[in-house]
Amino acid sequence: MINSRQNYLNAKRFSADLALEHIIPHNVCFYLIPPIVDLTIEEFEKLALERLKMLRLLEQVTAKNPKVSSDAWREAVLAEVNHAGLRTYAKLSRGNANDDGCKVARRRDYLSHFILRFAYCRSEELRRWFVAREMELFKLKFGGLTMRDVKDFLEVYELDYKPLTDDEKADISEQLCASTANTSRLKIETNDFYAVHFTEVLNLVRDRKCFLKAGVAYISPEHFAHVIGKKHQQLIEDGLKGHLRLLPTLEIDERFSMLLKSIHTSYTGKNYSVAKTGSVPIESLDQLSKKSFALCMRNVHDTLRATHHLKHVGRMQYTLFLKAVGVTMDDALRFWREELTRGKVPIEKFEKEYAYAIRHNYGKEGSRINYSPFSCMKVITTPIGPGETHGCPFKNLDASSLKMKLTGYGLSAIDADDVAGYASKGHYQIACGKYFEVVHETKLEEGINHPNQYFELSQLTIEGKEKPRQSHAASGSQSGRWNHSQQGTQDSYLADSSTLHGAADDDQELWEIMETKDKEADVTMREETAPPPSAATGKKQLTPKETTQQWEDDDFDLLEFNE
Repeated sequence: MINSRQNYLNAKRFSADLALEHIIPHNVCFYLIPPIVDLTIEEFEKLALERLKMLRLLEQVTAKNPKVSSDAWREAVLAEVNHAGLRTYAKLSRGNANDDGCKVARRRDYLSHFILRFAYCRSEELRRWFVAREMELFKLKFGGLTMRDVKDFLEVYELDYKPLTDDEKADISEQLCASTANTSRLKIETNDFYAVHFTEVLNLVRDRKCFLKAGVAYISPEHFAHVIGKKHQQLIEDGLKGHLRLLPTLEIDERFSMLLKSIHTSYTGKNYSVAKTGSVPIESLDQLSKKSFALCMRNVHDTLRATHHLKHVGRMQYTLFLKAVGVTMDDALRFWREELTRGKVPIEKFEKEYAYAIRHNYGKEGSRINYSPFSCMKVITTPIGPGETHGCPFKNLDASSLKMKLTGYGLSAIDADDVAGYASKGHYQIACGKYFEVVHETKLEEGINHPNQYFELSQLTIEGKEKPRQSHAASGSQSGRWNHSQQGTQDSYLADSSTLHGAADDDQELWEIMETKDKEADVTMREETAPPPSAATGKKQLTPKETTQQWEDDDFDLLEFNE
């Protein structure tokens, strides 16, 4: 009976895969028909995060290279795709083929697109972001097609476009040369040109970038890709509206509801939940923070050193970061004890309350979860309240305050303006990358997606620069320097273990306790610093409004499910 059922399920999946293969016969496809296939939760999640990683990569490359040519942009994207190990999208970007590898890649591409439609249909902002990234992906894939591949694509989707014949091109070759900038006559003779109605390329007509005759515009292959792209974009926008109508039905299942809501803020890079084998002494943190800490962590570290106090979200963000770079739990306890007891926290209170939270972050208390450090997306999206210093400075600081902080950290006015310019446009991670390049005087080959990735890249850069000096230097080295022990890089598409649904109650209880203690500390500090009644001037004294932050399940990174 069991074997019969298994055979039935295998046959059902086989027939579904055949049907899917039939509706995606080309590496570049219009996502017309929603697929009907069986997926486990794990497959569903992995496909979604793989595509999300690709779309984020496209966003970063485009923002870093806004004015480069199409060919240069394509080369930059493919270099990043290969570096990130996204084999599915690398294969689909090399033209059309019908081998088994391409068929597998098409399936992953097609399924992941429809999965992300559900995640990105719920708001106008998410829809705009998704459409923009999907159009960049379409541009990448379509740009790899040969002339034969383009003809096959037009035949598959029954699009009424045909390239000009040699005789037709010869008749208007002079006009094509005049209307196509930086294109030689040889290139015009060897490339396909297309005739389209002028209303489909009004922008080209307006800018006089095409030859127009009798209402027909003659355009180059590059411009023809935009014509097809517009049709692709309209299909995606219509599809998102359809998915929005279906969303309430799908979200009846709580697993899918929480999964889809958290996809956009999920982390898709290397897994930093396992601490480094090498130990970082806490005595070296001041030195390391000046060059190897991302701005978010340097800001938290400097605030802690100056005020000897951080609120609980800031402590969690910084503790998890230190754990991942290699600070042991015993050293972390010693570090926080020395720092907080210099402020308003008595030693007895620290041992009773704060030490528990630190051991909890290291997975030694409560539900004993191995918490992962905050990714860039988590740092950026975590809300920040009065008196709190966690979060992303590139997002939370205004332009003048950010420039002042950057120049205070040694950046020139020009470099500070350059970094702040990216932040003002909402490109916070690219701004962090530019900050890295200025501080380390080097070119960054990859985008910054995690504060611990920033730390690793910094140590590798410093180590690379120190090697030539070490051959002439004495055997002694700076005690503050940490020799980074490199581990194998493994991309993780699984969710952080700190976000397991089963631990939510235990974690919520912990943070409610810590929030209460923070409030009590704030009240005590205000009472101690309040002026005596005789000093009152008659004006009403304003009390800062206290806000309570609660950690909801969807505030964390993508949940890890067990079916």
